Amino acid sequence: MGMVGGGRDAFIGAVHRNAAALDGQIEFVAGALSSTPDKAVASARDLGLAEDRCYENWESMLEGERARPEDDRIDFVSIVTPNHVHYPVARAFVDAGFHVVCDKPMTLTPDEADELATLVQARGTVFCVTYNYSGYPMVKQARHLVRSGAIGEVRKVIVEYNQGWLATELESTGQKQADWRTDPDRSGVGGAIGDIGSHAEQLVSNVTGLEIESLLADLTSFIDGRRLDDDANVLLRFAGGARGILTASQVCVGGRNDLRLRVWGTTGGLTWHQEEPNALLVTALDGPDITYHRGGPGLCEEAQAACRLPAGHPEAFIEAFANVYLAAARAIRAGADDGPGCDYPDVHHGRRGMHFISAVVRSSESGGTWTTP
Repeated sequence: MGMVGGGRDAFIGAVHRNAAALDGQIEFVAGALSSTPDKAVASARDLGLAEDRCYENWESMLEGERARPEDDRIDFVSIVTPNHVHYPVARAFVDAGFHVVCDKPMTLTPDEADELATLVQARGTVFCVTYNYSGYPMVKQARHLVRSGAIGEVRKVIVEYNQGWLATELESTGQKQADWRTDPDRSGVGGAIGDIGSHAEQLVSNVTGLEIESLLADLTSFIDGRRLDDDANVLLRFAGGARGILTASQVCVGGRNDLRLRVWGTTGGLTWHQEEPNALLVTALDGPDITYHRGGPGLCEEAQAACRLPAGHPEAFIEAFANVYLAAARAIRAGADDGPGCDYPDVHHGRRGMHFISAVVRSSESGGTWTTP
């Protein structure tokens, strides 16, 4: 694995590296870890990379790895930069025949996402988008229950993602994450809706299989002068008649990483909470409530396979990320993305996410009209 971004002072780069290393299937060997050349090289040295694979920028990494013997070059690149860098790096590496793991949102615009999806198909590469919440065992169990009809036909979905870290004008203090995530040039057209709302949309799609037919959105920036939304409220109409509500906010004081999903069908419902990720509550029209536990009895094959420890030993964020990386690695080894264990969010998930973000912004800018993604 090579990595672009994620050097000194970065948050998510270390998460990706730790997750990729967890199962001993992926070796981190090359990096262009910052947009500043000196910092990129220093960051790579910090992590013990070989001197000739401590690259100053991603262009030199692409050139350097292409020049190595095929059995000694990176198999894939992990892109963990601010959003505006995702597309050019991903496109260049895919075009050169490398597999890609990319943080979300995949690109800045739907057009870029469309172009990238077309290129991935043409090159036949594995392209994974790290919607990491799909890696939780109990999310896999929720998907199994909904898709197998255990709660009947889905009628109503509520997904909420509440954070409070941008409840003040944090970007004015020079805080790195706040600075770029509130900058449309680097983050894209969506603020909270792009950063965490995209996770919420993917969670709904992954668990239910429902496709959004139209949506009505209200985006707000509560901090004076903030150029991107910090609060999003979206009504959803799904193909087939189900209805939904999606809310994503980064001004909910006291909110940490409060992602919750509730799904109700004709015969039952389920509830999952990311801050208590090892349990899944299932209700029934005519029967008792049932709580499934990670590693416990009654889980589907996919949920069991995503567990590493016996029940009662908590597994969470890093392990969910690791499940996504492991599935991508299996697909790369198999040369296909549909084999056993190859259960990861792909380029089409990333493309759908970009069209969702764009539709939300367009709906809100029009004063709140029903809009098709």
